[in-house]
Amino acid sequence: MANRISNQEHNEGPTPEQVRRGRRTAFLLFALGFGPMIVATIMFYTGWLNPAGHTNNGVLLQPVAPVSTLNLETASGTPLAERFGPEKIDPDWLMIVAAGQCGSQCEELLYLARQVNIALGKNANRVSRAAALGSVPSDLQARWSSEYSSMERLVPAAGARPDWPAGINPEAEPRILLVDPFGNVMMHYGSEHTGKDMLEDLKHLLKLSQIG
Repeated sequence: MANRISNQEHNEGPTPEQVRRGRRTAFLLFALGFGPMIVATIMFYTGWLNPAGHTNNGVLLQPVAPVSTLNLETASGTPLAERFGPEKIDPDWLMIVAAGQCGSQCEELLYLARQVNIALGKNANRVSRAAALGSVPSDLQARWSSEYSSMERLVPAAGARPDWPAGINPEAEPRILLVDPFGNVMMHYGSEHTGKDMLEDLKHLLKLSQIG
């Protein structure tokens, strides 16, 4: 008799109510973690509930491009796209300096990205920096560890070439690409933009993503 009761308890799965409760809990956790970022994205693109009438300074990509299409990975071979997505906890925003041969214009953008990141102050740790460069002059390579140690180097995935979004050609013109926490390349900047331009956009985006 005791064995029969034990087997019945072992074979019983979760009740329908328990399943529904589990789904509600999972949805709530997702909404709490990513709801603010979803709202921030909608607000930034549409201006909805934006009384200040903020206009972005960078060049918006419409539609946005998934970072996976860039075919970039870390030096250790980890695809860049794996850092983003709803299963990740507190994914960062990311600035990517992209260039073919990294000449003076490219280095200006490296410096700009670094200074803007520092100027974010207490929010600086919410934005990461990386560089996808075709070639780096020896003098810059020698200074890299002292001047850009916090900027990760990205490389094309094995057997692939970077597939840049429409309107972006780093071989001809270096750019800074802004990737949101969902893994979307959403905006880009060049030598025509100032540090103030980028800083205003990032402060606005980071403020919106803290809603809720």
